Amino acid sequence: MEKLKLHTPNFTDENTAKIAALFPHCVSEGKIDFELLKQELSSSIIEGSQERYQIGWVGKREALLNANAPIAKTLRPCREESVNFDTTENLYIEGDNLDALKLLQETYLNKVKMIYIDPPYNTGNDFIYEDDFAENTADYLQRSNQKDESGNRLTVNPESKGRFHSDWLSMMYSRLKLARNLLRDDGVIFISIDDNEAHNLRKTCDEIFGEENFKGENYFVCVSPYVTDSKTFRLDSFTNYFSKLTNFEII
Repeated sequence: MEKLKLHTPNFTDENTAKIAALFPHCVSEGKIDFELLKQELSSSIIEGSQERYQIGWVGKREALLNANAPIAKTLRPCREESVNFDTTENLYIEGDNLDALKLLQETYLNKVKMIYIDPPYNTGNDFIYEDDFAENTADYLQRSNQKDESGNRLTVNPESKGRFHSDWLSMMYSRLKLARNLLRDDGVIFISIDDNEAHNLRKTCDEIFGEENFKGENYFVCVSPYVTDSKTFRLDSFTNYFSKLTNFEII
């Protein structure tokens, strides 16, 4: 038996979909860029916001604010869970990585030779950090009921979410800004990613580290598990690497 529809059509969504079919570059994450659409339909240049080459997304300014915002936290030693606490040269930190990066700024500013990160690939099933400093823990837990193993706030980022790419970029932007501060002048950062966000990661790192400091890209290729032909391979992930300054070469 056919079920009755209990709501009327959303004509705004339908019209947006029609515009996206005609002018896909004018619609991003379900939102219409009216300035760009107006220009598309005009035979002369339309006055609008100042143009410049950049990558932009919803929440970018907030991500920069989050990177620069101070926190009232500190690192506490866990001697009972440590091995050779007083003599070891290794440091393992559990906690929100944004907070950890901020706490390391004073001690390790311009002192780190190499950083490697393996962030969420934003496949639609990944969990990403939600950096909302204005929301208390109780409110957030009531809304999402999700934490990581260390008790840090996490939120799922499905493709159906309107800000699918924006949320991921905001999470990465603030952490990459802080990571760059830790690098020595001859330091380098390696970042693993797959093709879901590889293009956005490259543009974001070009902005933070400088396009001239991009040093290369490695590819990890494996046999596809979905075919029986052993000669068929799939590209599994990339590793981008950037240096802090241009006078640095990887051999």
